Amino acid sequence: MDYEVKLEIFEGPLDLLLHLIHKNEVDIFDIPIATITDQYLEYLDVMKAFNINVAGDFLVMASTLIHIKSKMLLPELRDEEDEEDPRAEITRPLLEYMRLKEIAGELSEREILDRDVFARKVSDYLQSQIEHEEPLLDVNLFQLMDAFKRIVDQRLPGVQLKLQLVEWSVKEKTEIIISILKQKGDIFFHELFSEDRTISEFIVTFLALLELIHVGLVKVFQPTTEGEIHLVACFDENKG
Repeated sequence: MDYEVKLEIFEGPLDLLLHLIHKNEVDIFDIPIATITDQYLEYLDVMKAFNINVAGDFLVMASTLIHIKSKMLLPELRDEEDEEDPRAEITRPLLEYMRLKEIAGELSEREILDRDVFARKVSDYLQSQIEHEEPLLDVNLFQLMDAFKRIVDQRLPGVQLKLQLVEWSVKEKTEIIISILKQKGDIFFHELFSEDRTISEFIVTFLALLELIHVGLVKVFQPTTEGEIHLVACFDENKG
C-alpha cells in the first residue's frame, strides 16, 4: 500500500525564524545565531522525516544562517567597530516581513462580503472549555510540529521520527479524521492520536491533518499561546 505523500509546506523560512525567536523569547536585534541555526536545522530534519517537501528557500535560509554563524565565530570580524553585525542580513528581512504580516492582519480583520461563507461556530463542548480564556490565536505549522513532538515524547519516549511501511495511507487517515469531525464537529489536537500505536501511524495521521488544513477542510486554533490546540471542521458535518 502506498503510504508516502509529498506536501507543499504552507509556511516559509521567515515564519520558522519568527517562530524560533518567539519560542526562545529573544530580541530580534540580538538573535543568538548559533542556537537559532541549530534549531532551524532540526526543524528541517523533522520536515524531512514527515516527508514534507522542503522548498528551496528553506535551504537558502539554512545556508545563510550557517554563513552568519561562521562569521560570528571569527573574533577579528566581531572586534572591528565599523563591521556591520552579520545578523543584519536576516534581521532586515524579518522586520520587513513582520510589517507585512501586520498590515495583512489588519486587512483581514475588515468585513468582506461572503469571506467567511465556510465558517462555523465553535461547539458548546469546546466553548465551555475556553470561555474564560483569551481570544483565539492562529496556529502555524511549526506550532503543530511542536505539539506533535510533545505527544510522541509522551506516548513513545525515545523513539526516532521515521516513516516506515505501515498499513495506513494518508488518504485513509484523512477519511478517518473527516469521519471523527463529522461526528463531533470539534476536537482537541491530542485526540487525533488516541488510537495510534506506532511512530509511522503517528506521522501518517499528522500528514493527513496537514493535508486537510492545506485544502481548507480543517481549521486549527488555540485560546492562548500555551493553550491546547483545537481542530474545527470547515465543512458541513451533517452531509456526505
